[in-house]
Order: sequence, then C-alpha cells, then structure tokens
Amino acid sequence: MVNPTRNAPMANIIEMPKLSDTMTVGTLVKWLKKEGDAVKSGDMLAEVETDKATMELESFFDGTLLSIFVKAGSQVPLGAPLCAIGKPGEKVDAPAPKAAEAAVPQAPAPVAAPAPTPALAPAPSPAPVAAPVPAQAAVPAGRIKVSPLARKLAAEKGVDLSNVKGSGPGGRIIRADVLAGPAKGGAPAAVAPSPLLARGPLQEEKLVPVSNMRATVARRLVESKTQIPHFYLDIEVDAAPLLELRTQLNAALEKDGVKLSVNDFVLKASAEALRRVPAVNCSWEGTAIRKHPAAHVSFAVAIEDGLITPVIRDAHLKTIFAISTEAKALGKRAKDKKLTPAEFTGGTFCVSNLGMMGIDRFCAIINPPNAAILAVGTTVRKPVVKGDEIVIGQRMTLTLSADHRVVDGAVGATYLAALRDLLEKPALLLL
Repeated sequence: MVNPTRNAPMANIIEMPKLSDTMTVGTLVKWLKKEGDAVKSGDMLAEVETDKATMELESFFDGTLLSIFVKAGSQVPLGAPLCAIGKPGEKVDAPAPKAAEAAVPQAPAPVAAPAPTPALAPAPSPAPVAAPVPAQAAVPAGRIKVSPLARKLAAEKGVDLSNVKGSGPGGRIIRADVLAGPAKGGAPAAVAPSPLLARGPLQEEKLVPVSNMRATVARRLVESKTQIPHFYLDIEVDAAPLLELRTQLNAALEKDGVKLSVNDFVLKASAEALRRVPAVNCSWEGTAIRKHPAAHVSFAVAIEDGLITPVIRDAHLKTIFAISTEAKALGKRAKDKKLTPAEFTGGTFCVSNLGMMGIDRFCAIINPPNAAILAVGTTVRKPVVKGDEIVIGQRMTLTLSADHRVVDGAVGATYLAALRDLLEKPALLLL
C-alpha cells in the first residue's frame, strides 16, 4: 500500500491497494476524512469500489491528512497515489503527472438496471428505473431495506429514508435514491402513477459509465463462453419429497429461528453429489486437470450492479442447517458489498438459482476455474405418470453446464443422477 521510494522525507503516501484478486483499478467512491483531519492507524480513510465489492481503505499511520490527490468518483489504477499523511504543516509534493492523470473522474453513479445475467445469478432488479416515471418495488411496512453507503449518506444529508423509494433489488434504497430523496421535514416523495397509465419514454436516454464490477462480469463471461467448450445436460426432479420435508422441518424448528430454503437443500445435495462423483469437482489448467479434495460450493447472488458468488467452504462436511445459516449470512454481506476476497474466491462448483424468479429452466455460463455450474429452475405443478395413473406432481428442472475438457457426457449424467437421488430422498441430506 505504501511505496517508500515515492514518499516525501516524512510524509507517507497512501496508494491504491489491490483489494481483490482480479482488481486492476478501483473507484474512490467517497472520502471519509478531509484534508487537515487528524488520522490514527486503523482509521478508515475512504470507500473504494473494486470489481467485486465496496471496501474501506484503512490507514496504517498516525498523523494528519496533508493532501488528497484524487477526487471522489475517480477511477484509480493500482499503485496510484491517493493521499499523504504526515506532520501538520508538512509540505508534500504532488504526485507525478502520469499517476495523477490516471485518476479519471466519473459521473455520480447513475441508476440503471444492470443487463440480465442468467449465466450466474438472478436478474438484479425487477424493473429498469425510468427517469420520468420510476416504477419502484414496495418496501414492507416497518422495515427499510437500504445499503450501508446509502444509510450513511442519508444521515449526513438529513434525508428521511421512510420517504425514499428504493430502486435497487427488491426495493432496496441505494446511493442515487438518497441523493434524489427529500430531506427530513420535507414533503414525502410524490406517488408515481400506475405503470399501466404512464406515458412517455421508458427511461432517460443517457450513456452510463460501466462500473468496475459490471466490466469484470462482462469480461469474465465473454472469456468463459468463448474459451470453454460448454455442453448442457438437464434432468427433471420430483420435488414433492423435498418440499414436504422442508415444510415439516421449518414448522418444527420455527421457534428456534430455523427456516430452510429449497436452495439450502440444493447446495447440500450438490456437495454430496460431488462426493459421489468427484470427477466434476475439478479444474482445467492447460496441461493438467486439478482435482479438488473439498467441495467449496459457491452460489450466485445478484447485487446492485452485477453479481457475485460467495463460497461455502467444505460444504460436503457441513449439515444442511449450517449451510443454511452460512448462506444467509454470506448473501446479506454480498448485497451489502461487504464480502472479503476470501469469501468469494476459491469455489470449486457453482449453483445459480432462478427458480425464485419464476424461471422454469435455463442454461448457465460456467464460472471459471470451475468445470461445471448447476442452473436451478422453479418448482412446477404438472401432470405426471405414477404407476398406471396420471397425478399432479411437483417437478423441478436442473441443468448442468459442463466444461467438456474436464467433464465428459457420461460423467455429467452420473453426477445429475446422484443429485436427483439425493433430492428425491432428502432425508439422506440430514445424515
């Protein structure tokens, strides 16, 4: 973080650090200190958006914030000077022009619906934000969904969050909503007319700068789809036993705060199926195939401007209850952009679930370096043949996207058979 050769005689120059494994630039979202402020080691100086999350920049020095070299909203390459900390009144030379010019100010983050990415995660937002007539998701009474950055900004500007409509996923209030929201004591925001009665353009025509995260998602998906030979296998699973067991467990353990989701069962079953068919738990490394000894199962989470895949490590060793608790905590941290790099890297298999969005089936794009990804559709009531009778069944479609350099068709089919056996006999997942 500090380059001694570039320091003034006494001042310490803080540079843009590498906050994720794939980070090449960072956006200086907001300064938490201003020039002249006293700073102690451990204080947070600024908020930095990486390609994966928004993280806080920590000071490792005591002193005074002598000079800030980049403005909030600037995109800064790794190693570029951000600020200087030293003794009060100490003179600090400005950074070299090349480094200074590398920080390109960006316009304040506009609100725009991210392009759907069915490859890895649920669609981020239920509807695009239209400038003339926003269509917002309602927030349940008594509970305000708001990002940490938006909450902090609201406190600073005196904005009453109860009068702000969220444009993020599920009605979540984000930074841009606070900037446009009414201050405390002001009139509540006007109620938008019904979308059915709305007239005019769908949204304001504008060129929206691509965020670090969206750029990284785009690059990785293009690389995956063009460099990995995908093939697809799907199966239909009888979900009735799973749904029945889930209902019984949730009813019996409600007083203990337990609420298992269908995705919890799928995550656990995916890990157990990897134990039965470990050939899927591998990665292609050019001249060799790496076999992973543990099932580190990641799951796709849609966030404000992209998606991220937090990892449940050693999922094959954890109970479904432990997986459920961990998945909920990781999902919340992901939506708050508070995941650490260790929490979203190192997965060996990925699950993408669009079932909660009403999607029957889809094909996901592999998340490198994994050799496969499982796409989970919604549970559908449909007529099925049972014995010699036609009855109403509960069916769920699972689609495996596999890297044909690592996984052959027979191996993929064997994995899906193991997965179906576990999901149709869900009591096995409780052992």
